[in-house]
Amino acid sequence: MEKKGLLMIGRMYQAKKELPFKISFALVVFLMINSISTYAQSGKTRDLGVVDIGSQRQLFVDDFLKTKFTGGAALRLHHPAIQEISLVHDEPWEGSFSNYNSIFKDGEIYRMYYRGWGRGPKGEITHPMVWCYAESKDGIHWEKPNLGLFEFNGSKENNIVLASRDFGNFQFTLYDNVTVFKDLNPNAPPDALYKALVDSRKPPIFSLYAFKSPDGIHWSPLSENPILTNGAFDSQNTAFWDSKRKEYRIYWRFFKNKIRAIRTATSKDFIHWENESDVEYKDTMTQQLYTNGIIPYYRAPQIYIGFPARYIDRGWSSSMYALPELEERKMRGTTNPRFSTALTGSIFMASTDGVKFKRWNDAFLRPGIERNGTWNYSQQYIGWSILETKSNLEGAPNELSIYANESLWTSNSSALRRYTLRLDGFVSVNAPMDGGGFITRPFRFKGKKLSLNFSTSAYGTILVEIQDLKGKPIPGFSLEDCSPIFGDTIDRPVTWKSGSDLSAIEGKSVRLHVEMKDADLYSFRFDD
Repeated sequence: MEKKGLLMIGRMYQAKKELPFKISFALVVFLMINSISTYAQSGKTRDLGVVDIGSQRQLFVDDFLKTKFTGGAALRLHHPAIQEISLVHDEPWEGSFSNYNSIFKDGEIYRMYYRGWGRGPKGEITHPMVWCYAESKDGIHWEKPNLGLFEFNGSKENNIVLASRDFGNFQFTLYDNVTVFKDLNPNAPPDALYKALVDSRKPPIFSLYAFKSPDGIHWSPLSENPILTNGAFDSQNTAFWDSKRKEYRIYWRFFKNKIRAIRTATSKDFIHWENESDVEYKDTMTQQLYTNGIIPYYRAPQIYIGFPARYIDRGWSSSMYALPELEERKMRGTTNPRFSTALTGSIFMASTDGVKFKRWNDAFLRPGIERNGTWNYSQQYIGWSILETKSNLEGAPNELSIYANESLWTSNSSALRRYTLRLDGFVSVNAPMDGGGFITRPFRFKGKKLSLNFSTSAYGTILVEIQDLKGKPIPGFSLEDCSPIFGDTIDRPVTWKSGSDLSAIEGKSVRLHVEMKDADLYSFRFDD
């Protein structure tokens, strides 16, 4: 029918002179519409705007679902809950400016790498920078192993894993930061199962080097030449193997129009980088971003999430004078004014392509209640990246652990504090008791059931409807057919009067229509 319709259109154009123009044009339009309609009904439709989500978990952290809200429903950014101090940086080779933590699970253990560095009361450097290592069996309790690799003050009894040294043809000097990760590339050679980005420079050239290790402990240069030179790099730069896209991706610190910003690129070998681009945001708010903290979210690896540290110099005011440890703050300012009056905290952002991000301008992690060791410049940097750990609540599901530094500048040590968040709990669709709802963009899915990560009050309710492309409920999957959903869980199948089996509509183009009262929906997933 499609071919016949197109042939008829062509013949009409050829015979146009033999018919009145208006009749000819009307027939052509009619035949085109009829042809397109027939093509769509044949099952070959391109479904313009329809995306294939397969069985990937869907979060509400960006605009991918193009969600349309009704009633009182809206997106809500959530904030991690404060927990215990995980690690105190109080060894002589550590100190008051230890931060830039790299944290990840590796088999049965958790690894952490961080800067050992001290600054005195005026901000002066007290000892050379080193990089340190800690381990944990649960991601909550950490130990500093005695590695015996590098000498500090005449002794190798320490947990230093990397320091400035001579590699023969390469004189390596630590400048600001090191970021370590386990390479998930299945083709990574045995001597480079772990990789690191290292900031080292010979003024005036700013350079980023690549290091490798077979065990995460013993390190050597992957290349004697820098892998990047077009940046500032004086903050935690990040890189990883993107298993979803089969390539390495890197994010680094640079300045754009005197604004602290983030740049990205991709690579197949971790040495040669291409597709360079500035990280973009849909909002227009100018923000100074120190770190980036970007990583694919392990429960939905098609989504990049990031926790940039945001910087602002507030200057002296009555509120600045009221913040903790005023005399120490004044003392630091004698070296550099911003050491007194600049403040930092972390925000949250997400992306599906790694370049264009939805940036949440409200703080994700605030400095918190005023107390000694808080509200200082360079604190609240969230460690890279996040861990799944056991909950402190008996019988509760696992949760996300996030780590951020505090107590910088004001003593001989600094600390890393743990925070927690429910799985997928960055952003939710929230609706008040008065009710609200949303409708997603059209998509195709793979799976036999639909599961939700949600929370309601005792009075709250969620109802789910599956619609066709015209917005009509698919028979058997309407709001009226849905069994009311209430509770608080990270995984609950949706059921209708006919049950939860979606085999009959698997692979078809559909939308989700959800109505909620006094509830939060964090994520959903189709699976078997």
